[in-house]
Amino acid sequence: MTQSNNPVEMMRNGLGDAVRSLLAGDAAPPEERYVRDSEDDGLFGPESVTWRVHADLSMLIGGLRALLLQTLHPLAMAGVADHSAYRTDPLGRLHRTGGFVGATTFGTTAEAEKAIRTVQRVHKRVTGTAPNGTPYSANDPHLLAWVHATEVESFLEAYQRYGAKRLSPEDMDRYVAEMAVVAERLGAIDSPRTVGELRHQLDSYRPEIHVGSQAREAVRFLVLPPLPVHVLPSYGVVLGAAVGLLPLWVRWKLRLPMGPLSDPLVAQPAASALLKTLGWVLGPHPMLAEDDPVLS
Repeated sequence: MTQSNNPVEMMRNGLGDAVRSLLAGDAAPPEERYVRDSEDDGLFGPESVTWRVHADLSMLIGGLRALLLQTLHPLAMAGVADHSAYRTDPLGRLHRTGGFVGATTFGTTAEAEKAIRTVQRVHKRVTGTAPNGTPYSANDPHLLAWVHATEVESFLEAYQRYGAKRLSPEDMDRYVAEMAVVAERLGAIDSPRTVGELRHQLDSYRPEIHVGSQAREAVRFLVLPPLPVHVLPSYGVVLGAAVGLLPLWVRWKLRLPMGPLSDPLVAQPAASALLKTLGWVLGPHPMLAEDDPVLS
């Protein structure tokens, strides 16, 4: 990265390194972590809706919403509780998840396939029995479909509320169809191709939903994680925005706080201001050139 003697740019670069280190575990400049390959745009490519959505900082809000939503399924939650190090290494899980999304979205086909194989290999070890006596496996296509659906819906909801530019209904369906590629490569079956199919799939899981002690513990952790003190105010804004995007019945089941930060009248301007500030600090996404279709 070219060094600048401009004090404002020096401050911006320093803050950018700190934020990238917190979010991705890597303070390297973006141009050193992403390389555009003109011969292989990976699974999607620059004209895809997936590039547009995943390059937007609204993903921070969508990702947290997805984690909250996923706690509703007792088998998915048991796998996290028994095998995840989220209590002792919350940022590590964030870094690994972000790395997977980045590789499958912006990486070459080989990089995307490597990331998928890594997740499948890890999932083979994630087996056990939930507190209700039901066995679970992270490679179960039914559970994979649940996790995938919660993520896709959450990323869409966050982008539509906080993203740079709202998607048309057609582009929303395109995004769902594009993301089905990743889900099916991971092992999910019958992945939805439209927003209507996505919401129908999520509704089909309602009879399986149960909020037990493992889910309560995870939600408490997500509401007040052991993050550095100076990060907590910004995290509170992201949390409020994520909670505000959840259906009321989900908030009630998870006993989520209904404070002012989750009120759209408060959450939206606060979260929008935070994302705008982060956007200035981090600069434009390195995979997107100014003339890319996703920016138009």
